[in-house]
Amino acid sequence: MAATLPTRTIAGRDRPAAGVYAIDPGHSRVAFEVRHLMLTRTRGHFARFAGTITVAERIEDSAVAVAIAAESVDTAYPDRDAHLRSHDFLGSAAHPEILFRSTGIAPAANGRWTVRGDLTIRDVTRPVALDTAFGGGLTDPWGNDRVAFSATTTIDREDWGITWNLPLEGNGLVVGKEVRIDLEIEATRQ
Repeated sequence: MAATLPTRTIAGRDRPAAGVYAIDPGHSRVAFEVRHLMLTRTRGHFARFAGTITVAERIEDSAVAVAIAAESVDTAYPDRDAHLRSHDFLGSAAHPEILFRSTGIAPAANGRWTVRGDLTIRDVTRPVALDTAFGGGLTDPWGNDRVAFSATTTIDREDWGITWNLPLEGNGLVVGKEVRIDLEIEATRQ
């Protein structure tokens, strides 16, 4: 059975086996957090997304493509979610998808990888770099080869034209500019 596992060892570290993997949205999370009133962190996630991870023989030649339904934003507070869907933020009626397409993958420290790519929000595309870790792989009880990854990055939402805000006394803002993005991805080999 070990020969069917979706992992391999490269330079003494576990790596995903080559192949095309479909992201499993039921066992993955696309989450974010942003400062509110410069005091607390408000957290949310997107409920609907799909994508593929194409793992090449050389990890550096691999690719990632993801589409996220902007209207699926969920912070567990309906009024805030409606505002996030509005033109003030995501404009999900006019811009229904948030897209990510990798442009390069390079090894980083401690066995991690930097996945560079283009992130498109509201039809504005900017480069981002995801600090990524391979979480391992296995063959599940139903015979499906699965792999897991985690990744994080921080973006300035204003770079994508999302500038709505209200000033606070003392030069603060209601909504922070920096958005931390956290991904927990499980994918199945096709």
